[in-house]
Amino acid sequence: MDSVQPTENQVGRKMKKAILFGASGFIGSHLLDELLSNPDYDQVTAVVRRALPSDAHVSSAKLRTLIGDFRTLPNLRADLVADEVFIALGTTKKQSPKREDYYRVDHDYPVLAAKIAKENGAKSVFIVTAVGADPDSILPYIKTKGETERDIKALDFQHTHIFQPSMIVGNRKEKRAMEKTLIKAWLMVDPLFVGVLDRFKGIDGKDVATAMMNAAKNQTDKVKVHQWREMSACPMVGSPLSSPKPSR
Repeated sequence: MDSVQPTENQVGRKMKKAILFGASGFIGSHLLDELLSNPDYDQVTAVVRRALPSDAHVSSAKLRTLIGDFRTLPNLRADLVADEVFIALGTTKKQSPKREDYYRVDHDYPVLAAKIAKENGAKSVFIVTAVGADPDSILPYIKTKGETERDIKALDFQHTHIFQPSMIVGNRKEKRAMEKTLIKAWLMVDPLFVGVLDRFKGIDGKDVATAMMNAAKNQTDKVKVHQWREMSACPMVGSPLSSPKPSR
């Protein structure tokens, strides 16, 4: 299939098309808002398992929603055409207690989504993983994220952007009592993460989304890993813990 050819608006600026996986999640919902309000994009395709909640962005003329998941994604191949693909997929042990289900969401689905998008002409991929991701780790979570990064890089996009947040803070719609407690504890030790340890600092999910959009405007590296320092240095991103807002 031919590469995507960006359209031009009335002032001659090249317009881009984006595909977003994970639009209903914490980071993904913020990312969807950012993509829809960004004048650089004339079409945003959100691939979700179920219809998005009824709110303002659903009525945007730029938004196209596709219902699908890992098993049905190949059937949507013809519609997965864009310049850039954004992936903010993830699950929890509570949502996916079986190892194979967890791995499918955190590894198989992101890699398949990126593969299809690249085959359809996408030039850049932006994916959220986790700090410390390592395919050789003995920790299942860190190992899975590392394997995902490894296999995304192997697809050889023109530009690969990997975002590695540590503790993600902010106001979630989903109630996670245990996570709320963990975040409160994390905020207490967060000031200790300085120097080479600053990659472990907490960051608001909204700020991760903003950093992803900023990266899309500044693409020079073949592969770039964004940790707390890079993400928090982005324009429009404030100090994530200046006004702590744990999930609720």
